[in-house]
Amino acid sequence: MIRPLGRRFFWVKSTGNIVAQRNEMSEGIESTKEEDFAVYVELRQYDPEAIEMTTFEHGQYVEDFVQATSWRFDPETGEIVFSYPDPNDPEPQEPAYRKPLSVQVQALESDLGNLLLENAADKATMATLEDTVGNLLLELAALKGGA
Repeated sequence: MIRPLGRRFFWVKSTGNIVAQRNEMSEGIESTKEEDFAVYVELRQYDPEAIEMTTFEHGQYVEDFVQATSWRFDPETGEIVFSYPDPNDPEPQEPAYRKPLSVQVQALESDLGNLLLENAADKATMATLEDTVGNLLLELAALKGGA
């Protein structure tokens, strides 16, 4: 079936280093790992068992690929990691790889949403406690006044 194709990476399982890749395509027919090994010259020198293939959805991590200076795969997790330039240091540095910024932003937004919900719940609890204390003080005053 012809459809948009996402990026595809072939990387060494033991190191995470990328040895071949396919960029996004506006349309195409998805191939198998075996078909790609027959077509990509870069892959012919590798044992297919030593190479992992990862295919992303069309548009997935698009902003990370634009912003990052390099990327690779974490051999322990199999997840892609990116190295981003340091805006405070224009000199090129050794790459420091980390999770995609887009994933980090989503996690922070989720955490912020949870904190806001917790804060609202805490405020509701405080209001209930203040009402309870106020009612108890009124009852205490009434008891003192009636004594």
